[in-house]
Amino acid sequence: MRMRSLILPFGALLVAVGAAPALAVDPPHFVDETATSGIVHKYTGGWEFYVGGGVAAFDCNGSGLPSLYFAGGSSPAALYINRSNVGGALRFEKVEDSPLNLTDVTGAYPIDIDGDGIMDLVVLRVGESVVFRGLGDCKFERANEAWGFDGGNNWTTAFSATWEAGQQWPTFAIGNYVDRDAPGSPFGTCEPNFLIRPIGRHFGPRVPLTPGYCALSMLFSDWNRSGTASLRIANDRQYYRGGADQLVKLDPGVAPHFYNSAEGWHRLEIWGMGIASYDLQGKGYPVYAITSMAEQKLQVLSKDAAEGAPSYEEQAVVRHTAAAHPYTGGDPRPSTGWHPEFADVNNSGYVSLFISKGNVSAMGDFANKDPSNLLIGQPDGTFKEGGVEAGIVNFDSARGAALVDLNLSGMLSLVIVNREANVRIYRNVGFGTEEKPVPMGNWIEVKPNEPGANRDAIGGWIEVRAESLNLRRELTVGGGHASGEAGWVHFGIGAAERALVRVRWPDGKVGPWVKVQANSFVRIDRDDIAPHYWLPPYETSASASTEPAGAKN
Repeated sequence: MRMRSLILPFGALLVAVGAAPALAVDPPHFVDETATSGIVHKYTGGWEFYVGGGVAAFDCNGSGLPSLYFAGGSSPAALYINRSNVGGALRFEKVEDSPLNLTDVTGAYPIDIDGDGIMDLVVLRVGESVVFRGLGDCKFERANEAWGFDGGNNWTTAFSATWEAGQQWPTFAIGNYVDRDAPGSPFGTCEPNFLIRPIGRHFGPRVPLTPGYCALSMLFSDWNRSGTASLRIANDRQYYRGGADQLVKLDPGVAPHFYNSAEGWHRLEIWGMGIASYDLQGKGYPVYAITSMAEQKLQVLSKDAAEGAPSYEEQAVVRHTAAAHPYTGGDPRPSTGWHPEFADVNNSGYVSLFISKGNVSAMGDFANKDPSNLLIGQPDGTFKEGGVEAGIVNFDSARGAALVDLNLSGMLSLVIVNREANVRIYRNVGFGTEEKPVPMGNWIEVKPNEPGANRDAIGGWIEVRAESLNLRRELTVGGGHASGEAGWVHFGIGAAERALVRVRWPDGKVGPWVKVQANSFVRIDRDDIAPHYWLPPYETSASASTEPAGAKN
């Protein structure tokens, strides 16, 4: 990646696409570029692949552009290198000969395990899961043996990672589904989940997290801002056998502990599919979206919660994110939610919530025509459905997904993995058209960087101030539904032409506020007092403007 160390003044030429933006809280327009993207891929298979179907979005060759790795189920997984021009149409090239092209893959998560600045990849499978070391130039090698990673032989469906205090390597949480060898599968007993802590620069043995209740999503998150992440687990109610969703306390050097009712944790019994988090209230604490069959959940830390008590209030109905039934298509039956993701799709400064939808297989009590939701964040803290206006309505059976800036335009595109149907890929063109994209608001994209282990500051927070906006985002690996992203962290900042940004590093150190020009990519190094701007190779794009939107003194 071409990162420049020079410090640019406000008003310096950065990058933008289209005309000067205007603040909006309406949905952006998405153009379906599946047919021209070069991506031909389906998530296929029988009952072992009803769940899963993820995508990993990450820069594998240092170009700054996120490439895409798709789970294939019974079909081979596939890596597609991003060949898009900046601000232009989305173009990808399949890597035909790669060790990543395994069968039985359910999902994948990018993470820089060894701190060399090159993304590695954790691949979840029905069977042995595999860790691949990134070698650069989108090349990978199997690392299970070299790194001491026990890939098991489970039906693995969930993953998260964090760096515990003082550790050089990450701690992994591995989430498993039904014991497929048990009598009566797929309706057998849930397998245990596992915690894998490091021993130096090597993975230690698997530590069972029991009981397991068929995890479909996991997320390490510092729910109470204690400085230590806990592990939230969304479980599939169909297999509960007396269980519920779980929250695991993880203190350094201490055995994991499940929070219980005496400690303030209230049972949540849903068909848990996916987890997403964001500080929606601007109070410094994550709010959690949990997808399910029928009503989705939105959990906010209770005002009455005692210090250290993980007590949550349900706000999905009042904030209009329950999304319990299809909003179009005429099917009145309940929806089935899978991948949730918070992201500012219109650069308004108000985060939106995407939820992928699709029937598990042929469940007659649930909707078959079940379009994914694009819930647009509003200034009053509520959300408004925008899928129809955005142009993303289809009735494929969706699973994993990613909202990511695929062409470095500052606008988030949408990738959706479908069961037994081709991947869908939508380019965000804002107010504009396929031929002339027009941003709906200003933006910044940030990349924290600290030396040594945990280069991407996982477990830290990015804070942004832009005019009246106060935005906070926790840096995590995991969650969603079998889908993970790594790279630039996107913030919409509305009409603001500059922002103040700081990083709260994982060890608790708070960096200084630094001034950042709107519509720019910046790296923030741990010990620096100014940002480092990165310039995409916009000269290769026929559609990229040479004048940045909002770049004024």
